[in-house]
Amino acid sequence: MRDDHAQIERLARLLEEGFARRLDRRELLRRGLALGLSLPAIATALAACGIEPPQESISGRLSTWRPSPTPPLRLPEQAPAAQASPPPLSGSFQSTEAPAPPAPAATPELPAPAESRLRLAVIGDFGMEGEPAAAVAGLVASWAPDLVLTTGDNNYPDGLAETIDRNVGQYYAAFIAPYRGQFGPGSAENRFFPVLGNHDWVVGYPEPYLSYFTLPGNGRYYHLERGPLALFALDSMPGEPDGWTSDSPQAAWLQSALAGSSARWKIVTLHHSPYSSGHHGSSDWMRWPFAAWGAHLVLGGHDHHYERVLRDGIVYIVNGLGGGARYAPGFLGVEGSQIFFNADHGAMLIDLDAGRLHARFITRAEQVVDEFVLA
Repeated sequence: MRDDHAQIERLARLLEEGFARRLDRRELLRRGLALGLSLPAIATALAACGIEPPQESISGRLSTWRPSPTPPLRLPEQAPAAQASPPPLSGSFQSTEAPAPPAPAATPELPAPAESRLRLAVIGDFGMEGEPAAAVAGLVASWAPDLVLTTGDNNYPDGLAETIDRNVGQYYAAFIAPYRGQFGPGSAENRFFPVLGNHDWVVGYPEPYLSYFTLPGNGRYYHLERGPLALFALDSMPGEPDGWTSDSPQAAWLQSALAGSSARWKIVTLHHSPYSSGHHGSSDWMRWPFAAWGAHLVLGGHDHHYERVLRDGIVYIVNGLGGGARYAPGFLGVEGSQIFFNADHGAMLIDLDAGRLHARFITRAEQVVDEFVLA
């Protein structure tokens, strides 16, 4: 009963601020999550303040801002304003400076059926209670994603049971099922799919993580199919019982699972990025032959910046700006790096269907830092 009174008091406070200060949707979401309110309670506040639900697509209101070049890496030039989206990457990399070929006027592209479209949010190195994590969570909630993926380090600093609900459930309970924490009722079905990071392993074995989440497979690494997506979540931590090298039992499982999937988009998620120009640098032991095995995109974290790297004909992403302290660049940029960004926290938004995958990294201030298309 005391918790119910506290929830009502926090909701009243949010409503009062919303009316008095004319807060917009993003700010109401951010403040509500920071107050520990559940997403249903925040939705009540939004409705009371007369704010409509989010539109299915947000592409029309995203900024086209790009960061200034950061030596020693070269950032792509900003695309012309008239260009709706960057050209696709298909097989080998095509520079974002080249305009996409126009579609024939006589045969316009028809939208994909709703059941074949999927929206993903990707957060990395986020599990640190505080304003940056709350702001990124508010941004993610505003996208109304079908699934939330993580690139690890979900629970700083030591992966303890005592901190995991404050670091994760406080912000993402509405996507988790079954949810047994203190921040709302959770989701009717699980839509939150993390991977293990080194901070989730600090206790010696990730028992708090495995007890908190209900995941496919053994929970440490697993495979999920949803519409046009096949997700392959790995445990890149040295110490994984089934190994962490390209000739390990875990790698043999991945190779077989990739070969057995007929999904249009095969995405691998892990914590230790195989290629990184950041503070930690590349995690060489995770340089598995992902492209040869059939993966289309590899999402990593560990270094607290955003980076897009083209290697072996596919895209590797470093996505570690979800809430932890931001890191400076390392001494050298890795070969194939297309963009490096560490000026603010943010998350990735990925819209995909049977025809293409459209990915953006967006800061908590709703600035689009990077954008690319696979087709």
